[in-house]
Amino acid sequence: MKTTNLRIGDILVEKGYVTPDQMNQALAWQKEHRDKRVGQILMELRFVSESQVLDALASRLHLNIVDVAQLSVDLQAVGKVSREVCEKNLILPVSLQGHNMEIVTNDPLNYFALEEVRQQTGCHLEISLSEEEPLRKAISYYFAEVNARKAATQANVDFAVAAQDEIEIEDLESGDDEAPIIRLLNSLIERAIKTEASDIHIEPFETETKVRMRIDGVIMEYVTIQRNIHAPLIARIKILSNLDIAEKRIPQDGHFRVTLEGGSVNIRVSILPTVFGEKAVLRIMAATTHMDHADHFGMDDYSYNQFAPMLNHPNGIIYITGPTGSGKSTTLYMVLDYLSGRNVNISTIEDPVEKNLPGINQTQVNPVAGLTFDVGLRALMRQDPDIIMVGETRDGETAGTSVRAAITGHVVLSTLHTNDAVSSIVRLEDMGVETYLVANSLVGLVAQRLMRKVCPNCSTEMPTTEQERNFLGEDIKTIRRGAGCSRCNHTGYSGRIAVHEIVAIDNQIRRMIINHSPVEEISAYAREHQHMRTLKESGLILVKEGKTTPEELLKISYE
Repeated sequence: MKTTNLRIGDILVEKGYVTPDQMNQALAWQKEHRDKRVGQILMELRFVSESQVLDALASRLHLNIVDVAQLSVDLQAVGKVSREVCEKNLILPVSLQGHNMEIVTNDPLNYFALEEVRQQTGCHLEISLSEEEPLRKAISYYFAEVNARKAATQANVDFAVAAQDEIEIEDLESGDDEAPIIRLLNSLIERAIKTEASDIHIEPFETETKVRMRIDGVIMEYVTIQRNIHAPLIARIKILSNLDIAEKRIPQDGHFRVTLEGGSVNIRVSILPTVFGEKAVLRIMAATTHMDHADHFGMDDYSYNQFAPMLNHPNGIIYITGPTGSGKSTTLYMVLDYLSGRNVNISTIEDPVEKNLPGINQTQVNPVAGLTFDVGLRALMRQDPDIIMVGETRDGETAGTSVRAAITGHVVLSTLHTNDAVSSIVRLEDMGVETYLVANSLVGLVAQRLMRKVCPNCSTEMPTTEQERNFLGEDIKTIRRGAGCSRCNHTGYSGRIAVHEIVAIDNQIRRMIINHSPVEEISAYAREHQHMRTLKESGLILVKEGKTTPEELLKISYE
């Protein structure tokens, strides 16, 4: 075994990656750490990089180095090897042809692990190499996928025999991970979190139940399960969320937490009776999703420089606007998190509280008990707050109270559903807020949308068509599009990026509001004097930069 290790060292020396002196240091170190290979030790001592060690291994053993994210992985092959062996030894089965299995590993000298894979599959192994981090991610991703499908199949088989009324509620309450329903729900949630889905929809139909997931804002069908599994699956979700199992006629809302290796995730549950049974939607409140410009509230430098001065106002109201699912709450939470660093008292009233923020007093709306946004907001005013966040301005009472809070010396942050920034003014007046109050309380309006980003892994540059140039402008000759790969669920898109339209309310705009100037005039003034970028212009910049596509731009520009 040691000769193989030494040979790796020889190649690294031969290729000029390490000096003989560094090699001797590593061998001396290995005498104390018998369990480590020379390659590993050289990397830990920072003498070589991982890619140099892989390069040496590849040339010594005549193997290929692959980018694991580019591979199209056969789930059938993944299912042939146990998850424990693959995770422990960093091995990913990729494809299966007859008795030949292609695998990707980080350590081709781990003969015991390779032998174990041969024993489990009865296959001849064709080996490729990959860097450790992408390989670890891919193993985690594909096993989440395989386990969810296995659990669905297993539950279908188990329940094909059992009658619906034989399922014991005790089994569902026990939390035994081996119970088919519990395993099914756990693996669906794990799969959703690994693929960065935002929602799981469990939908009953006449003969079957469909499970769909929303990824990057687009809903996709995932798996179909048998009709008689539906009731116990909903019962399990209700038990976790502390909801009433017996009540099937009215909507119910709740939440629960799940713990995975990356930490715990909050899951919000909404249950609604439909014609064929109760439909459940599980919203995943993942705190770990990667975000562009996270230190700037998800805004690019241009938008951030327009927005940041608004946060220094001693009082007034800032609205973040956009349709459902445009990331308004996420932006608000980032702003609150930043403001909590100052010596201020921050209180919120929300429905629901989506994320717990340290050092901030958060209140959950409870209409059944009479705690509405308006009632909660009036109570917050007596709590000596500096900054108030109102989760959503839904009605005239809430709008009126928020505006009065802003005028009496508080900073208020809230969200509204409007198409663009300036139309929020009209929306507030429609809700019955007096014009002079709107003019005197507003500090700024931020319209926000999310656009799907082109997958960096499978995107290519393409010339624009004449139709696209008519929409984008003649100067845009090429755009980037994703072909679809395993990393982006074959959609061509991976992740989302926020675009903004920002209006600061200055004295001139205040006069225009009081004089009931049309929205178009206020927009024209903001573009001329504040250099406001519209949502379409912000999106167009991303298309030019190759970050998104004309199709995504069409979704956000109301022209």
